[in-house]
Amino acid sequence: MKLAAAAGTTLLTPLLLLAPSASSSSPTPGVAGAPTAQARRDIPPDYLRWYMDAAQTCPGLSWATLAAIGKTESDHGRSTEPGVHSGENHAGAGGPMQFLAPTFATYATDGDGDGHTDRYNPADAIHTAAHYLCANGAGKGGTHLRAAIYAYNHSNTYVTGVLALAAKYAAPTATTRGQTAVRAALHWLGTPYSWGGGNTSGPTRGIAKGAGTIGFDCSALTQYAWARAGIHLDRIAADQYRDGPHIPRDQLAPGDLLFFAHDTTNPATIHHVALYLGNGRIIHAPQTGDVIRISTFTGNPYREHQYIGAVRPSTPTKT
Repeated sequence: MKLAAAAGTTLLTPLLLLAPSASSSSPTPGVAGAPTAQARRDIPPDYLRWYMDAAQTCPGLSWATLAAIGKTESDHGRSTEPGVHSGENHAGAGGPMQFLAPTFATYATDGDGDGHTDRYNPADAIHTAAHYLCANGAGKGGTHLRAAIYAYNHSNTYVTGVLALAAKYAAPTATTRGQTAVRAALHWLGTPYSWGGGNTSGPTRGIAKGAGTIGFDCSALTQYAWARAGIHLDRIAADQYRDGPHIPRDQLAPGDLLFFAHDTTNPATIHHVALYLGNGRIIHAPQTGDVIRISTFTGNPYREHQYIGAVRPSTPTKT
């Protein structure tokens, strides 16, 4: 099992995610957004190519996740700490992706096609990391991605740091429909939360504790916003979790639905949904007594702890 990061590497703390502009030049980004200016400054070209190539072997795994792990483990092979280029560190890990010898032997992948596998060979190490992450469910996104990264290094701080850096490496790939949904939701900023209130036409009087209030509850807001974009969503948050493909956290784009649950291993416990705005923020209808507002998602312990995954609605409403 993969254990410690290379000694001397500083883990990232949760940060408000940035949404820099994508570069228009090659290489092809694969399943994530194009490399940002920060990524191109920080990642050596050969490493960037290997990260992208390796990600293609695991549908749903972002090259940016691999790159963020490579940065954290060895500064993309530039670290001079013991175990990066030869030998092992104090925990027995070696190579640019810091594998224990038994773990590497189990998942070893020939990344450069030379007929050999070597944990100190960057191409092999990166492809092996993709194999390891995929075997631990990274391609499924959401909490599966977090669990796979946690399996790589048993630290929640490590997981959060990797995801934060991955989001800075890959530019958001906003869809036109997603942008339309965001604009529709922003129109109702400040509108009261109303339990049971709202539909695809706009705010309505709620029921029970929302009976005296005209407004939206959380899933009505997302249903309304995506209806403006021409896509029908189910009415209940837990049902909306099935209304499109699940998106890995490091590939979030404006308009994606973010879901929060009491038990992040059980979608039946989903109790809240929000629209992703970008920059680590969401727009949502929080709770009775509150109003539709923009809130911080990334680095917010309450939201981070309950985050179960994201969906990108994709089936247009039939007419």
